[in-house]
Amino acid sequence: MTFLGMPLLRSTRHDHEIPGGQGNIVEDESFAKVSHQHLSNQQLRDNIGHATASIRDKRSEVVAELDDWEALREAGSRAKNQVMENLPEYLAQFEEKFTAAGGIIHWARDADEANAIVTELVEANAPVLENGRREVIKVKSMATQEIGLNEHLETQDIDAFETDLAELIVQLGDDKPSHILVPAIHRNRDEIREIFMEKMPDAGELTNEPAVLAEAARRHLRHKFLTTKVAISGANFGIADTGTLGVVESEGNGRMCLTLPETLITVMGIEKLLPSFDDLEVFLQLLPRSSTGERMNPYTSFWTGKTPGDGPQNVHLVLLDNGRTRALADEHGRTALNCIRCSACMNVCPIYERTGGHAYGSTYPGPIGAILSPLMTGIEVEENGSLPYASSLCGACYDVCPVKINIPEILVHLRNEDVKANHSPVSSQLDTALTGASWMMGDGKRMAAAESGLPLAHKATGGNQINSLPGIAGAWTSSRDIPGLPEKSFRAMWAEDEARSEEEARAEEEDDEK
Repeated sequence: MTFLGMPLLRSTRHDHEIPGGQGNIVEDESFAKVSHQHLSNQQLRDNIGHATASIRDKRSEVVAELDDWEALREAGSRAKNQVMENLPEYLAQFEEKFTAAGGIIHWARDADEANAIVTELVEANAPVLENGRREVIKVKSMATQEIGLNEHLETQDIDAFETDLAELIVQLGDDKPSHILVPAIHRNRDEIREIFMEKMPDAGELTNEPAVLAEAARRHLRHKFLTTKVAISGANFGIADTGTLGVVESEGNGRMCLTLPETLITVMGIEKLLPSFDDLEVFLQLLPRSSTGERMNPYTSFWTGKTPGDGPQNVHLVLLDNGRTRALADEHGRTALNCIRCSACMNVCPIYERTGGHAYGSTYPGPIGAILSPLMTGIEVEENGSLPYASSLCGACYDVCPVKINIPEILVHLRNEDVKANHSPVSSQLDTALTGASWMMGDGKRMAAAESGLPLAHKATGGNQINSLPGIAGAWTSSRDIPGLPEKSFRAMWAEDEARSEEEARAEEEDDEK
């Protein structure tokens, strides 16, 4: 048999027993509908196309420098697979080490629990200001975006200030991130200047030069770094055998958040663990080259609990499930949890490049979001069943993934799941059509009888291409055209050619006899 990239479904999971994720991982409208709205935004496409091309080129250069790049990918994949196969044990080990070092761990089953825990910690440690509100500063964090933490804190009279430059742009612009690594990738420098001029009272007159805009953001944030008592962060890695957390970033703003405040609250997905500190040798090579196209991260910060007299003395970690256990239960899709959030798959994806991140309706856009969101929520939730179709299945995402997640294979698996869960009438039509085709093509005489109708079909369609068909076939013609039907089948033309050859051969024999 020839493997066509379509895995057999032999799942033993029980989805109804495993809660799905909540928050900003749900597509409210189908991807097909939303993407068409963004396709008309030429400025968006220009911005994203320019940025992703630049990152792709940088990544290719630094990856080509390493002779052992594929060996590193294999090592990274093995380490993450090991974590997923033994996640309960690694979580227990990490909790023991982190707690022994003076940290406090909180377990959150979903977004609501995580938001409630963080709110309680902020209220206990951040003073009330003259305006009656509390303030926290934040390191860029996908997990807190996933659970909608900023929006929740706003309702609790708590202002969360993003300190990552791109996240700050998104926040001040009342926008949403559209890229895992570069949240404001859909904005150009002129748009950023306008946002700063409007939303930063202390910005003054600005040009659109990157250095000028960065300096304006630096002045804007400096006071917050020096006065805010509580910081909230995400984490790139959690090291099971030492209880260590790690954050990698490019600006240094993250390190200010991690070291200056008195209280540090980290929100981390349970899948972010690595078995050993030694594994960082692999991942600190894979991540920067795959994400920013750099040989190493400019700022890499690690902390293990608290250290007397150095840094935050009140250290908390919220370990977040929010559908990760559900994804782990999917034997075909669980490797999506291996993702290290490098965004390499997005930078090579022709679909993402043309639609942007907002079309995915989730904190996690692009190819990884097209599988991660429905795995965490369930394929039947809202329009998440449309996300696995946001792909041409070209395989470029698999080729660049630093931990070798076979995204195309998982996309096909989830499409199958979507058909079974959400499109049973269509499935019945498809089953009927395929059964009929199998019966017809299984016998030469039946196939010939079917082909005999081609001349009539050709005459009925005028030989023109077919743009629209009824029923399930309409899903095909909604985005494709079928070439015009021929007057004759190949079988008929072959028979005519054979008959013509035989007639010519007889004519030659008669000539020879004469």
